[in-house]
Amino acid sequence: MKLFTAGPSPFGRKVKLALHALSRMDEVEVIATDTSKPDTENRKQNPLGKIPTLVVDGKAIYDSRVILEYLDIMAGGSKLFPVGGQERVDVLIAASLADGIMDAGILTVYENRMRPEGMQVQSILDYQRGKLERSLKALEASAITYDNGKMPNAAEIGLACAIDYMDLRELADWRAHAPSLEGFITAFAASVPGYHATLPEGIPAAPWR
Repeated sequence: MKLFTAGPSPFGRKVKLALHALSRMDEVEVIATDTSKPDTENRKQNPLGKIPTLVVDGKAIYDSRVILEYLDIMAGGSKLFPVGGQERVDVLIAASLADGIMDAGILTVYENRMRPEGMQVQSILDYQRGKLERSLKALEASAITYDNGKMPNAAEIGLACAIDYMDLRELADWRAHAPSLEGFITAFAASVPGYHATLPEGIPAAPWR
């Protein structure tokens, strides 16, 4: 398998963490990809040009949600996602919230990075910040904890990546809006294989890192 991604990408990290949890990371060649370049192998494999892309036996699988579904199926199912019923729905909703936090973070980064200095649109930044703050308050209200040991579900993987990405890009003061997440990420980091190995370069130090 080939995984096209970039070190800072929280969505690429989601896939790497899932591979570690499923003991399949050693089967994958990770290929560093710059999505801004037009003639990359990733763009040939994935017409959207986004990352991550997983290539298995010549077939490209994207995006991260679909890749995690594929990995779960290949592992026999019910590891990253419950098989069915309300439990599955709950995990899918929680995974969507984590993905939305990462999306809002990336769009904030793009707004600051892609426009010339002083040309950023404040209403766009405020809109994305609102998503982050509402999501964090919702997580705090749910009093989320981590107790799945070495086998996190897809939503828990996504949330860990979202927390670390907020710190990496200094996007939101999640400790102020959702202080209980510190307990979640501390337990996750201590239990889940590959957590430390997949941390993005340059992320600020923290007791669990």
